[in-house]
Amino acid sequence: MDVELAEERVLILADRFNMDHAEGRAWIKRTDAFGTMAKITGFLSRPKDEDYEVIYRERRLQPFFRIGCTATMTYERRKEYRVAVDANVTNVEIDGRMHVVAGGAYTLTGTETCHDEIHREVCYDAISGNPDPGAVQYLQHDAKVTDAAGLAKAAADGAVVVPPTAKASMLVRDVLASSIERIEADKVLEEKLSLHHIDLYYRPVYAFRYRWQGKEAVVEFDGVSGETRTGGSTFEQFLGHTIDAEFLINAGVEAAGIFIPGARLAEIVISKSLKAREKKK
Repeated sequence: MDVELAEERVLILADRFNMDHAEGRAWIKRTDAFGTMAKITGFLSRPKDEDYEVIYRERRLQPFFRIGCTATMTYERRKEYRVAVDANVTNVEIDGRMHVVAGGAYTLTGTETCHDEIHREVCYDAISGNPDPGAVQYLQHDAKVTDAAGLAKAAADGAVVVPPTAKASMLVRDVLASSIERIEADKVLEEKLSLHHIDLYYRPVYAFRYRWQGKEAVVEFDGVSGETRTGGSTFEQFLGHTIDAEFLINAGVEAAGIFIPGARLAEIVISKSLKAREKKK
């Protein structure tokens, strides 16, 4: 089996808003963040703005993985074709060969050449490692390729750069394994896995923690989609920290070296993608 690996990349999605805009949108949701009790209190006695205190605000870069691959299989298999004929037919001659009719049909044997392509692309939450179908929406927006220095600059500029805790090679392995399906073949002509995306995306998120009547709650604002939601989290423990971007290097190679369920050839040949090879020239 040939496994062609894409170049591992780190990308930062463009921020479409700013802190002031995000805070204004989050402020509208502050009462919702405290749940039913705050709403009931609001009906009885409308809380004043000064009743709410913003005790922490952050702009963070939150990670998710995009992993995509294509499995290509070309193979041959022998197959018998049963051809029905009229009830009074006893024999059929084709290309000088006589075929005996039995049960109202005769049988032809042939060799089929088959070509299968299976595409898989999955986005994962880079913190939990769980599939994150909602992250697909971000792929339509502009993103800039960066590296460890770029992430360090973002942290120095005040962003909280959240490190991924999910292991990229394990996620790559899962996508590779899911793209391999059992086939019925007498001879395999080509069997290849093309891993065309091993990307770690960072998306901008604004988060605001409010205090009201001794309780705290968080409202988040999505710096790409512009959506606001309550019940979010903050990551101030990573404020000012830089992360090591080397965790992505050779993630695909490592994954390909792990046993892939359903693989039919013992040896896996590793090759970098054409794009990655050209970059090194």
